[in-house]
Amino acid sequence: MHRIVYMVLSHPLKAAYLFSRIWWCSVQKKKDYAESFKWAKKTTILANKAGNVTIESHGLENIPKEDGFVLFPNHQGLFDMLVFLESFPRPFAFVIKKEASNIILLKQVTKSLGSLAIDREDIRQSMTVIKTMTEEVKKGRNFLIFAEGTRSRQGNVPLEFKGGSFKSAVKAKCPIVPCALIDSFVPFDQKGTKPVAVKIIYLKPLLYEEYKDMKTVEIANEVRTRIVEAIAQYTKPENDSENRSTQA
Repeated sequence: MHRIVYMVLSHPLKAAYLFSRIWWCSVQKKKDYAESFKWAKKTTILANKAGNVTIESHGLENIPKEDGFVLFPNHQGLFDMLVFLESFPRPFAFVIKKEASNIILLKQVTKSLGSLAIDREDIRQSMTVIKTMTEEVKKGRNFLIFAEGTRSRQGNVPLEFKGGSFKSAVKAKCPIVPCALIDSFVPFDQKGTKPVAVKIIYLKPLLYEEYKDMKTVEIANEVRTRIVEAIAQYTKPENDSENRSTQA
């Protein structure tokens, strides 16, 4: 909470201007997603800098050259979206749970980017969202969805991934891009505003030819496994350093 307040109050005039641009994009009937993404990114970069959060991006070369794919990251909290808005190079939309879609600013960003709010307690509504997302991906739009369904409260240990989250990608026959978030829970969960580094690793995509004969549960397990391995790989140097310090 301390960091959120600091983000907002550090540059009030600039923040108000950027928010007004996002609000304007959100109320337009005909959306210009590139324009909306530009302002969302500018706002995010300002907020992260003000909040003393550094985003370390890895694997950007793994992002498909052609649009029309789905990003599947592990989920650690509200800050996750700020990681992607700063680090991802091209416009994307996301699927967010209905409760979070009404949070101020996030609500306007959701609308401006053409993102979708899902009610996981309403099966019919969830199916409609998945169908809409499938059609949008077929048209060449990029989407992000959290396959865990809810945030993990186990630090960098992801929850199980739900197979149903992958139905839209399967139906769209599009690339699936696993994304590993590391320490994204820290900025908003820990008190204070001391500098924090959050890592995002974009992993090699699973192409349709690779997963077309797999069940969605199997795809979910494969994506989660790749993310868990990436988290272990990118946190190992820190762990080794800590171990050496302890032994010394």
